[in-house]
Amino acid sequence: MGKQAIDDDSNQTAQMTSALLDWPQATFASKIEIEGNSATVTREIDEGLERIKVNIPFIASCDLRLNEPRYASLPNIMKAKKKPIDIKSAEELGVDITPRIKNIKISEPPTRQKGVMVADVAELVQKLKYEAKVI
Repeated sequence: MGKQAIDDDSNQTAQMTSALLDWPQATFASKIEIEGNSATVTREIDEGLERIKVNIPFIASCDLRLNEPRYASLPNIMKAKKKPIDIKSAEELGVDITPRIKNIKISEPPTRQKGVMVADVAELVQKLKYEAKVI
């Protein structure tokens, strides 16, 4: 698994999956060596590199150094543009796409009340204490 999501960087998926499956985990893996029924994982930590041994099956979250990306060359990009794209329907693939969520009610939020200007901090504290009753 990757360690980053497209919307945040909370790094939770591998750890949560490992806990749900009750499998060992190796996070931030930069090198994985399979040896029979176990794997030696080199992982990046704050102090440098750490090697751990985990039993198979295990969950690994990968660091960017685990693989070298392969970039498409310009001739291959041009060849790919000419290839036909097979279009298949969901029914052909055996996928049920009927909606499972029903909209019961859609309404606008209530309009916001106008704010109140205060002259100083003392007046603000009084309004928060006696009118809003939040302090």
